[in-house]
Amino acid sequence: MNPLIKLEDVTYTYPLPGGGTTPALRQVSLTIDAGEYVAIVGANGSGKSTLARHLNALLLPESGHVWIAGLDTRDPANHREIRRTVGMVFQRPEDQIVATVVEEDVAFGLENLGLPTEKIRARVRGALEEVDLWEERLRSPHLLSAGQMQRLALAGVLALSPRCIVFDEATAMLDPLGRQHVRAMMANLHQQGITVVTITHFMEEATDAERIVVMAEGQVALDGTPSTVFSDVTALHALGLDLPPAAALNEHLRRQIPALPGGLLTTAALAAALQAIPHRTGTPPPFQEHASAPSPAPVIAVRGLGHTYMQGTPLSHRALAGVSLSVGKGEVHGLLGATGSGKSTLLQHLNGLLRPQEGQVRVADFVLNDPKVDVKAVRRAAGLAFQMPESQIFEQYVGDEIAYGPRLAGLQGTELRERVRWAMSLVGLDFETYKDRLTFALSGGEQRKVALASVLALRPAILLLDEPTAGLDPKAHRELLKQLQALKETGVTLLLSSHQMEDLALLAERLTILAAGKDGLAGSTRAVFAQGDQVRALGLGLPAVTEVASALRDQGWPLPAGLITAAELVDAIAGLVTHG
Repeated sequence: MNPLIKLEDVTYTYPLPGGGTTPALRQVSLTIDAGEYVAIVGANGSGKSTLARHLNALLLPESGHVWIAGLDTRDPANHREIRRTVGMVFQRPEDQIVATVVEEDVAFGLENLGLPTEKIRARVRGALEEVDLWEERLRSPHLLSAGQMQRLALAGVLALSPRCIVFDEATAMLDPLGRQHVRAMMANLHQQGITVVTITHFMEEATDAERIVVMAEGQVALDGTPSTVFSDVTALHALGLDLPPAAALNEHLRRQIPALPGGLLTTAALAAALQAIPHRTGTPPPFQEHASAPSPAPVIAVRGLGHTYMQGTPLSHRALAGVSLSVGKGEVHGLLGATGSGKSTLLQHLNGLLRPQEGQVRVADFVLNDPKVDVKAVRRAAGLAFQMPESQIFEQYVGDEIAYGPRLAGLQGTELRERVRWAMSLVGLDFETYKDRLTFALSGGEQRKVALASVLALRPAILLLDEPTAGLDPKAHRELLKQLQALKETGVTLLLSSHQMEDLALLAERLTILAAGKDGLAGSTRAVFAQGDQVRALGLGLPAVTEVASALRDQGWPLPAGLITAAELVDAIAGLVTHG
């Protein structure tokens, strides 16, 4: 049987400033059969997104060939049929959103195909309901959250009923419940016989696929089943990748419990294997808050904050209603909430991008309700790295982008150069390699690093990070977490918005959860995650450690609530395993 997708010796390069090129793909050969479910993983800049754009003729190989259902992508006459065959959900959803109203955007491709009006309406409704956006159908796409825009882009592709769908980091901005929903949709599409290709940095998502292709420096480095690919931890780390969280926890536990089998890739599989190990049972002890130092004086204080977009118009949207937040000086505070819960809106109030319509906001010594407040001084004190880094990148070259803020602050010469070098090192960008790179030619993960470095270069006392690790490969993710921990030791106040529960368990001392623009849960990280059912009810997930502990408690293991680190879980389980 002929494969649906076939690449043969495909090479593609991007231009460099001053001449020359940098290779993105190097003689890549790959086949994907109809109905396969394939995950493509790799470090930032490994060529994943470039490969994806070859699958529906958005990019054409400089050498080699790409065939889609037997059609050569180099022939322009084939492009229309190729793009009907392979639909694509981009890493940046705004790249494929073309209309000014949500439902019209989903209808756009169907109208171009000349479908009857009633069929278009039915498909639009079905696609929007599938991604849970039907209630937003009359809103403007630019007023949606980043996660909602990703779901809108997916709806536009689903409506076209392609034979293959390529998801290029399509879950990067979604909350845990949203990611589960998309993963379920991918599985359902696969069951329907549709070919699914997903490009992801979430290793747990890659375990859903039948096959994983690992890219490295523009070439295929590994190609096999999830169990095969994740069996060699040393090779994965050398390629800048990690085990899925459950598999990493499995390895930790096996050091204390040799009877536990290896190769377990999901929390469900790990909990089931542990249940088979002889152990003591009993009633779990009640949750007890660990003793901690008194909370420092708040450097961020928000009371009763309300905000409505497009206030007074038919398209008005209530984003925040009566929200409160308190962040102590030198604290690492996590901000959680389902997609569209108002996290980004709240963060933008904290450095003056948005001004309070209702309620009070104080940041350091600045009262943001005061119309005469020095907004420039506020932004020097509280630096904000956006959820979508391309929104704040405007210089042509990486070095100039990162130097922009410090240069305005008066730094020059060697001092400026060393400040840029320092900021780049914090986010894992080599100074000599990247300083003269074109910002528009960077991968999404590399752009995120540049945006974060440009904020860090100002050395703000308060750092506001909106999904800072989204789009980063596992190695860069690890490096950034280490750097954030180092910043924490310097006394910088960090307010971190994230859907990565493991990150928050590692970094944050306190958590605040927003729910539909209102206050949800708040408290110490341990206390919030101890309320697992409530956290899940708010559309969020739990760290793998907490998920496994919760599943075991349900099976009669007397494990305490509030376990958030692998070491804590290993110690607790080891104390309950019997050896008789």
